[in-house]
Amino acid sequence: MYSQAKFIDSTIDEYLQFDLESIVRHEYIAGQVYPVLKDSHNLKIIAENLFARLRTQLYGSDCQVFTSDMKIRIEPINAFYYPEVSVVRDSEDRELYFKTRPCLIVEVISPITERIDRNEKLFNYRQLPSLQEYILVHQSEMKVELYRKIYQNNWLMQIFTQDNILQLQSVDVEITMAEIYEDVEFGQDN
Repeated sequence: MYSQAKFIDSTIDEYLQFDLESIVRHEYIAGQVYPVLKDSHNLKIIAENLFARLRTQLYGSDCQVFTSDMKIRIEPINAFYYPEVSVVRDSEDRELYFKTRPCLIVEVISPITERIDRNEKLFNYRQLPSLQEYILVHQSEMKVELYRKIYQNNWLMQIFTQDNILQLQSVDVEITMAEIYEDVEFGQDN
């Protein structure tokens, strides 16, 4: 997912200013700035499907749903990531260009991003006290992995396929696998 770091030993303020002015998104991990790869066709469709379903079902609630244009900051480890979709239900989370208190984060994985999404990001996102669910959506097959916090640092992982219904307890929403994968053509550009 990452090519070489663009800047090494950047401050958070330098990163935020650089990322704001750049036409390419960048993630920040402990002083190093990495460009984010362009999204594939299937990734965009899946992310848009999830955003649309969440936004529609959460309309009028205290939740805000964001696309991959909103960064998530993980303060304890000095990291900023751009998940495909995130949901915040904390009215105190008021930063304009990043959020610090998501209850739900979605990453769409590909062969290139899988190691980072499944290992680094899973570990790092779990440092967020507000996070209740982390979702990994495969773009090459109809498969979703849901990681749900069940008690403090204990997480339960569930796998959903084909005709399952994804039940998101963090936002009290149900989404079918068919809704997530609507218009996705497997075997295309993953």
